[in-house]
Amino acid sequence: MRGIPFIKMHGLGNDFVVLDGRDGKLTLDDKAARAIADRHTGVGCDQLIILEPPRRRGADLFMRIHNADGGEVEACGNAARCIADLVMRDQGKDRTIIETAAGLLEAHAAGAQRVAVDMGAPRTGWREIPLARECDTLHVTLALGPLADPACTSMGNPHATFFVANAEAVDLATLGPRLEHDPLFPERANIGIAELLSPNRLRLRVWERGAGITAACGTGACAAAVAAHRRGLTERKVEVIADGGALEIEWRSDGHVVMTGPVAVSFTGTLDPSLLG
Repeated sequence: MRGIPFIKMHGLGNDFVVLDGRDGKLTLDDKAARAIADRHTGVGCDQLIILEPPRRRGADLFMRIHNADGGEVEACGNAARCIADLVMRDQGKDRTIIETAAGLLEAHAAGAQRVAVDMGAPRTGWREIPLARECDTLHVTLALGPLADPACTSMGNPHATFFVANAEAVDLATLGPRLEHDPLFPERANIGIAELLSPNRLRLRVWERGAGITAACGTGACAAAVAAHRRGLTERKVEVIADGGALEIEWRSDGHVVMTGPVAVSFTGTLDPSLLG
């Protein structure tokens, strides 16, 4: 049986296995996604990305996203930058539109191995995020250990951002999975731990639902920047420093959030068909 080509990419260490399914011949379920994402017996990644034909007019392709646990999710900011870079290099242009389950994302080249993506407008209504009950999403009644009073935001996927004095001191590996599965979040949630460094800089660590602690989370950085500005802590344009490096996040006056950061190809290879089951 022939191997299946893949590309391994990352954005600030948030890593992806990319498969091209635009010919319609690739079938993959949650079990196969978990097998590919396994860092011991598969290729290893935070998210598996499958490229498919676009559904909507104007898009260059549809980006399907599976977390490392196999479950499908709506959005991934770092992956959007990586896929946009692939498309732009392949088509010899400096702009592209990527379709996701969360909507259309416009992207453009922003320098050497850097891409900017318009992530759209954040959603802050409790039903939009979604939350299980009506509440003030800027100050949510939720606490666990040293964490309390998060701001909740949707960037196409649900986020809870906790502001702390020292992000490094939080045991995110213990608290993250418990908060991810809190009954407040009917679709689970990404858990961000943000430390204010200055009016234009944040330190951020993220527990991603279905993936665990990642080196960077693009939608998490957007959600943290939005939450910080809503609370009057930062300006509309900030540098968000993740474990893997820095992203530039701007919540523009038109309501859209633009994320800019680096992309990289790690290696290419072929999957043994047995990984797909």
